[in-house]
Amino acid sequence: MSSGTIVGVLVGYLVVLLAIGLWSSRESGDLKGYYLAGKKLPSWVIAFSSNATGESAWLLLGLTGMGYAVGVHAFWVILGEVLGVASAWIFVARPFKEYTDRFDSITVPDYLTERFRDNSHIFRWLSAIILLSMVMAYVAAQLTASGKAFDSFLGTGYTAGASIGLAIVLFYTTVGGFKAVAYSDFVQGVLMLGCLLTLPFVGIAASGGLAEMFGQLEAADPALLRPMGAFGLGPAGIASALGFVAIGFAFLGSPQLLTRFMAARDQRQIVDGGFWAVLCVIGFDVGAVFSGMAGRTLFPGLTDPETILPAMSQALFPALFTGVFLVVVLSAIMSTVDSLLILASSVVVRDVVQKAMGSNASERRLSMLGKAVTVVIGFAAFWIALAEVRVIFYFVLFAWSGIASAFTPVVLCSLFWKRTTRAGAVAGMIGGFVVTVVWTVAFKERFYDLYEMIPGFIAGFGCCIGVSLLTDPDEAAVAELESVRQAVGPLF
Repeated sequence: MSSGTIVGVLVGYLVVLLAIGLWSSRESGDLKGYYLAGKKLPSWVIAFSSNATGESAWLLLGLTGMGYAVGVHAFWVILGEVLGVASAWIFVARPFKEYTDRFDSITVPDYLTERFRDNSHIFRWLSAIILLSMVMAYVAAQLTASGKAFDSFLGTGYTAGASIGLAIVLFYTTVGGFKAVAYSDFVQGVLMLGCLLTLPFVGIAASGGLAEMFGQLEAADPALLRPMGAFGLGPAGIASALGFVAIGFAFLGSPQLLTRFMAARDQRQIVDGGFWAVLCVIGFDVGAVFSGMAGRTLFPGLTDPETILPAMSQALFPALFTGVFLVVVLSAIMSTVDSLLILASSVVVRDVVQKAMGSNASERRLSMLGKAVTVVIGFAAFWIALAEVRVIFYFVLFAWSGIASAFTPVVLCSLFWKRTTRAGAVAGMIGGFVVTVVWTVAFKERFYDLYEMIPGFIAGFGCCIGVSLLTDPDEAAVAELESVRQAVGPLF
């Protein structure tokens, strides 16, 4: 293997990202341009961008590692993600787009503040606390993946690998803003899809074919071919399967994904984008799990299952393609890190500084502040990543569930239930987030490792609905919801 060839491919990829960042810089002079690309994105960009952001290094390193570790049991993740992505595009995207266009929203807290006629800015402060804490954890996990990837492919060492990943993503994100993020995500999503359509076919062929692969897996551990895995059809197996399915339902209301709907050019882009988004997530997830399963037969006994993709790429492909696979892993990392950094920056600058604190600074000055905040958050997450090399799959899931449990129940109730009140929405955000964190820290191990998003969603919906029933909704907000329903029309 020629490390020079791999580095050459990597440099070519970085030149593309540089070009995208510079090309997009014209849109980043004000807040709407920096944080939403001026609301001009076409369907094919938002489709690939939303999936690339939602999947991250969790897909290429984490989910392939789960396919390696648990086999067929990982297919529950695929079921959940397909259902979640399809439901988001069919039921959530169009009414959310209609609302946010009416309110001229730049952030999800913008939407919640206007939807519930909140003059106290409580949604903005709550969102800042929740998003900053979870984004730090999320980005740290992605930088962990960067460190693992560079070390596996080029032997750079963990710290140097994480440093390189951070430097790359900070450059094009701060220069080009959300437009650079979205278009680079499109490029990265296409690369990820190509990788995950190619790797499993080559891996299965190297294993001797599909039947031979299944035979080897059964000989190694029959549980690898059981839907409930090693747990069996008992409480632990059911809890594990439900947890894997629940992963996909974060797509219904996580702010980093809702932002894509806000940035769409118009409603037509939402309708067209949904078809491509569903096809994309099927290709992503099926390819990742089958790659991991094939890798289990080719490289049994790996100390870290999350290094199976680098191991397969180096063993099965020439150096040129190994370089491409390194680029693909970086694509998965960057497509999430850039979106999370923009998300966290937006909640600080737009929601806290401009709105809650009432800053009179110009749009250009606020945009510059947003870029500075992006860099600060990136370095803070890098410091966290250096503290401990974590298991990417589960650390990403914790941050993913913390954000989703705080926002998804409230967003869904706000779009579809006219009795939702401001007090109920606040209670739902707090309840969903707090229960997710407490469950992870104090209860998860005692309840068959039940995924924290499940109790988080239950708490979020329970608090939102319960408190809403005890309080009165704003009449103008109820009338607005009816107006939005009429404007959007049937959802399918």
